[in-house]
Amino acid sequence: MQRTARLLALIAGLCACALATQALAQKYPARPVKIMVGFSAGGPVDVVARIIGDRLGAKLGQPFVVENRAGANGMIAAEGVAHADADGYTVLACNSSTITLNKTLFKDIRYDPQADFAPLTTVVSAPLVLVVNPENPKTADIKTVADLVAAAKAAPGALAYGSGGNGNLAHLAMELLSQRAGIRMIHVPYRGGAASEVGILAQEVLAVFDPLSAVPLVKAGKLRALAVSSAERLPSLPDVPTVAEAGYPGFDLSFWVGFFMPKATPAPILETLHREIVTAARDPAVAEKLGSQGVVSVLSPADYATKIAKETKELAEVVAAANIKAE
Repeated sequence: MQRTARLLALIAGLCACALATQALAQKYPARPVKIMVGFSAGGPVDVVARIIGDRLGAKLGQPFVVENRAGANGMIAAEGVAHADADGYTVLACNSSTITLNKTLFKDIRYDPQADFAPLTTVVSAPLVLVVNPENPKTADIKTVADLVAAAKAAPGALAYGSGGNGNLAHLAMELLSQRAGIRMIHVPYRGGAASEVGILAQEVLAVFDPLSAVPLVKAGKLRALAVSSAERLPSLPDVPTVAEAGYPGFDLSFWVGFFMPKATPAPILETLHREIVTAARDPAVAEKLGSQGVVSVLSPADYATKIAKETKELAEVVAAANIKAE
């Protein structure tokens, strides 16, 4: 009898938990939700967060308020979300570096990107474009990745490439290519991607993994695109191969923006926000707005977690092999 009573009590408890969880999901959100952004207003992460936040607010009936806590490559906002109450009312919008790079580059990081967060989905992905200057006599004949690799092998450690700074994704992309191709080039760090773009136009460096701002320059003939860093070709440059297609299988490195919540957030809330963010990103009107920041790209939480683990491991190996130090 006692065993039966305990069993019935256990079943009743489980039913009560299930009903409570269902009720939680049904009434969520019951108050405004905060979206933490670790970068300044007007930047890619902020723009994406506000576009998605506006749509979530309209759909779910409560404001999704963006709060900018800029600094430390997104670490201030990420730490705040990692240690926030896991009640569904604090969301992190961040870029790939905050999740896949900071733990490798910075010793004073106070959050664990994989242990402290539940991934929801990416929203946009912005590949880098490997470019040279066709007006530079030193690169006038370089028209493919193979040409660039051959030139670098002919002059080991003599050719210079630019990036937006030490530890910048463009820096890591070129180091990854160099390691895969067995070449050595000189790294010239600039203060941001825009400055490195100016550097290649001024013929200060021979090659750059440029952000999507390179696309108009490529179409105008000011820069020549050799490849894109993503696994798939860029719709705006359909004739430009991927680095993988150019001879380096598995090469896939892009700047992405995605959403996370504290790890212990109830599953129904995670499922609700994942579903609504994906639905919003796929809406044609929203996708058009997001297009200014990259290619719309959504993932299941499981696929997102796999992507993060792969990129984190790969980038840590690149950083270690190249002895890269954060600025």
